[in-house]
Amino acid sequence: MMLRRTEDDIAVDAAVLDLDTVPTHDDRAGDGFEPIEIIPAVASTGLLLLCDHASNALPPEYGTLGLPASELERHIGYDIGAAGIARELAGLLGAPAVLSHFSRLLIDPNRGEDDPTLVMRLSDGAIVPGNRHVDAAEVERRIARFHRPYHQAIERTIDDALAAGLIPVLLSIHSFTPVWRGVPRPWHAGLLWDLDERFARPLIEALEAPGDLIVGDNEPYDGALRNDCLYRHGTARGLPHVLVEIRQDLIADEAGQRAWAERLAALLPAILARPELNEQTFYGSRTGIVVPISA
Repeated sequence: MMLRRTEDDIAVDAAVLDLDTVPTHDDRAGDGFEPIEIIPAVASTGLLLLCDHASNALPPEYGTLGLPASELERHIGYDIGAAGIARELAGLLGAPAVLSHFSRLLIDPNRGEDDPTLVMRLSDGAIVPGNRHVDAAEVERRIARFHRPYHQAIERTIDDALAAGLIPVLLSIHSFTPVWRGVPRPWHAGLLWDLDERFARPLIEALEAPGDLIVGDNEPYDGALRNDCLYRHGTARGLPHVLVEIRQDLIADEAGQRAWAERLAALLPAILARPELNEQTFYGSRTGIVVPISA
């Protein structure tokens, strides 16, 4: 899910919390915590699966960021159901996948390094004690240990595909809540994209064709977000890409995740065979001049 920040998300009352409730931490690099999960390709499909918010895991030294475990199980901790779909789809299509293995509350891999919502102090009404006094040095520490390795893994996978003569087509799997701030969301799924519609348009049409789904076109969020994951690896590199958001009540269990993976697996081969998806083409961005980013 791509949460958009509001003034309430940014302004936190510093008097609400006691820092004594926040676990302490250090620069432990050998704690065995792996920040990424990589599923290698079994076959050369041209597809690369990404899952930015796959996990609600936290390194031991961060504890629970001062939150009850129940908060980490909510959508603020990770995208419910998304990892299951990504893994299942990777298996069905023999496609490589890169998944994060840390909670978005620690640091959000779907934000640029300069984004003010990179480390959230308040998320959907939940104040995050462990982020209350995060300073620039701590943000950089988290970028170096978690955020940057995730993007480096994506870059390596893309570079390997290009070196093998393949144009990788990026499919990022996310999920969204059925209700947001009291308003029900009618979409079963939404596809987010910027100016490059090569992948998004045919996938929207394919999902809509049976008539049983309401599919959002840049709903419930807008796909033009400067320096986010697909901007960095898709837009800036001229690679076909789309972000798929699936409503969480449809994929809360393994059966729902499997059903959506199978639905996508049935549609994707024909779309991936389109000649325009086998080209590296720069379309620009609605956010302004595109500046390449490298980890």
